[in-house]
Amino acid sequence: MKAIIPNFQGESAVPLYLQLYHYIKTAILEGSILPREKLPSLRGLSKSLGLSMTTIELAYNQLLVEGYIYSKPQSGYFVNQISAGMGSVRKGEDAENPEIAPLRQAGLLSDYEKHGYYDPSCFDFIKWKKCINQVLTEYSHLLLREGDSKGEKALRQEISKYVYQSRGVTCTPDQIVIGAGTQQIMGQLCTILIKMGMKHVTVEEPGYLPVRNIFRDRDFAITSVPVGKEGISIAMLPANIRSAVYVSPSNQFPTGYVMPIGKRYELLDWARKNDSIIIEDDYDSELRYFGKPIPSLQGLDHDQRVVYLGSFSSTLFPSIKISYMILPPNMAAIFDTFRGDYTQTCSKTEQLTLAIYMSKGLYQTNIKKLRTLYSQKLQLVLSIFNRWGAGMIRPVNSSSGINMLISVKSKKTAALLCQEAQELGISTLPIDTYTEAPAETRATLIFYYNQIPVSQMEPALKGLIEKWKRE
Repeated sequence: MKAIIPNFQGESAVPLYLQLYHYIKTAILEGSILPREKLPSLRGLSKSLGLSMTTIELAYNQLLVEGYIYSKPQSGYFVNQISAGMGSVRKGEDAENPEIAPLRQAGLLSDYEKHGYYDPSCFDFIKWKKCINQVLTEYSHLLLREGDSKGEKALRQEISKYVYQSRGVTCTPDQIVIGAGTQQIMGQLCTILIKMGMKHVTVEEPGYLPVRNIFRDRDFAITSVPVGKEGISIAMLPANIRSAVYVSPSNQFPTGYVMPIGKRYELLDWARKNDSIIIEDDYDSELRYFGKPIPSLQGLDHDQRVVYLGSFSSTLFPSIKISYMILPPNMAAIFDTFRGDYTQTCSKTEQLTLAIYMSKGLYQTNIKKLRTLYSQKLQLVLSIFNRWGAGMIRPVNSSSGINMLISVKSKKTAALLCQEAQELGISTLPIDTYTEAPAETRATLIFYYNQIPVSQMEPALKGLIEKWKRE
């Protein structure tokens, strides 16, 4: 095997681990490092190159998730077979990302890849698989019975511990209801509100459209209140009308604005004086990259006025569809009166797997990993936009979450810009098109950067900007 001796560019803006990754990748594609060859150990390469173990591990992980190498437990890292001239990967027997193989064999991989970018480094399925195996070997007898309509108690216990430690939310497992996604949870919450005699809701504008539609379909009277840089306008909330207000104070969707602590107390005071309920969607609150998170509204509430919503889709993987709501004790008691009318829609296997995953501290570890990874991606996005899109693309908010709000100077509509992004496999959503100054039309978009791998970020965004610039 060719010796791994990269010529590192110390003054380069490219991190050392990416320089090492590109060096090894090129050597594999050129045939200098052959298929099935074993790469040096992390410790060995760290010592020979004088780099930290972390730098070597990051480079190997990037090669791993892109399929250039695969790992064997207790044996090390090996080179995959790469088809000549195409750069496409033929997986080794123990290659990572095993969910891709069945798609390839069924002839569906091309459709899968056209759907858009995905970054396997966002989640370690090997650890998840070990937790599933533990459920199947040690708790298989539990799978032969229907699940609890509130959700598995083991998972509710883990959630209650986690939200207290991470968000200051105080609750018992009996206050938690688990469901298959926020939309399903909201349907159950609507039933509770109706039983409380509450038929009026206030939503953020702009805000999360599916929630608005759920209230609409259940015949709630809906008031839209604008969102500013400090969150929803409290002065415009209903007065003397018992109501529920839906807010996302820690990372407002889609603006990303954060409600400061003073405004949170004002909102709680409004709910108390107006005999109303606050529905706090703590959307992506864990994924904050600058400053410390502000405590949840629920943790500040002493009058049983806040329903807390949480989800695992952004912090694990989107298809898991496990969400939860934490009800005040009086509302939990109302749910208990009709819980027998519902069966649990979340997989019991996945709930128990998640409970084990959390009990081992793996969820918290994954959150820390995502913060580091997404923060790195965010800084890279901002750098690329500044380099290739200066004067055209202006970040509006970029401090948290899996997306950012951008303003694009273009004669094209927001919808057309999003369509062109989708053609390149990049996820965006349109908000509006507006005229900022004479002869200057701008579009506001939600840009999702989280699924674009670090190594593909620059070519992907450069291609997108070039496409947007074409008349």
